Amino acid sequence: MFSKDNKASIGIALAYLSFIVGAGFTTGQELLQFFVNHGNYGYIAAIITGIIVTFGTRQISKLGYRVDADSYDISLNNLFGNIMGKIIDFLIIFFLFGLTVVMVAGGGSALNQGFDIPIWIGSLAIVILLFVVLQLKFDKILAVLGTVTPFLVIAVLIIAGTNIINPTISFSEVSQHIEPSKASSPFWWWDAIIYGGLIIGNSFSFLTIVGNDANNHKIAGRGAYFGGLAFSVLLLIMVAGLLANIGNANKVDIPTLLLANDIHPIIGILMSLVMFAVIFNSCIGMLYPFLNRFTSPGSKAYVLLLAVSLILAYQLAIPTRPLTPAQ
Repeated sequence: MFSKDNKASIGIALAYLSFIVGAGFTTGQELLQFFVNHGNYGYIAAIITGIIVTFGTRQISKLGYRVDADSYDISLNNLFGNIMGKIIDFLIIFFLFGLTVVMVAGGGSALNQGFDIPIWIGSLAIVILLFVVLQLKFDKILAVLGTVTPFLVIAVLIIAGTNIINPTISFSEVSQHIEPSKASSPFWWWDAIIYGGLIIGNSFSFLTIVGNDANNHKIAGRGAYFGGLAFSVLLLIMVAGLLANIGNANKVDIPTLLLANDIHPIIGILMSLVMFAVIFNSCIGMLYPFLNRFTSPGSKAYVLLLAVSLILAYQLAIPTRPLTPAQ
């Protein structure tokens, strides 16, 4: 039987995993750049990244609880001091809203790729869903985030697992099919560190609030720890699956969708839905801390800022859409 603390920690871990795994991870494109095109060194790189993410995000969540960070800037000021904290705060504000715009555009693209739905409709759908969900209480928002995680895990296990069991490229032949020019840098160990830093940077603002919301210090740390371990396992499995089919993966923009459709069209549909859901969760992880930075959740100012932010994000996202006949 799980204790109440363990149940709460697992709840945090499910929510954590669903927003920390971004669109680049689920499409496989980030993994090609940071891991796969380094060949079999990608396995070691994935393990290093997993260690960085697991222990780094655990400390962020614990810090959020310790300093009672109902807004991420409190943690920043405790870490860096008031002056440097404010500078980083301004950068994060720009970063959070900018990524929200990108994700709104990405949500439309995901539905377009999977179901041939016009991108403006897909982007509008994600904006409407965000407006509804972000008015829920924080524990309900975490519950919504957590519902996506089982489907994400199932999709990864099916797609990557199938390719690991039935590889088109053997372990010894991987080095013959890599494209070093597509790697983020020439050094696999550097890309492992950078990717771990990117994950920590992306999750800092939301995870401090998650830690603050935990019932005690142990739950705050353990929830992020469980989430980090789960992320590490999924990362390693995805890297292995892509390496097993690296020849095909390097030819397309969304390798996981290609691999899914190669297994069965229904798996492709599942992957498209998972990508949309992960993008939606990433939007929550970016937009909630942004709103929380300036307003109190549930207040009229919060709802007004939410509406204005979503309208502006949608308008900015429209010009970033790729031009396709489906539009």
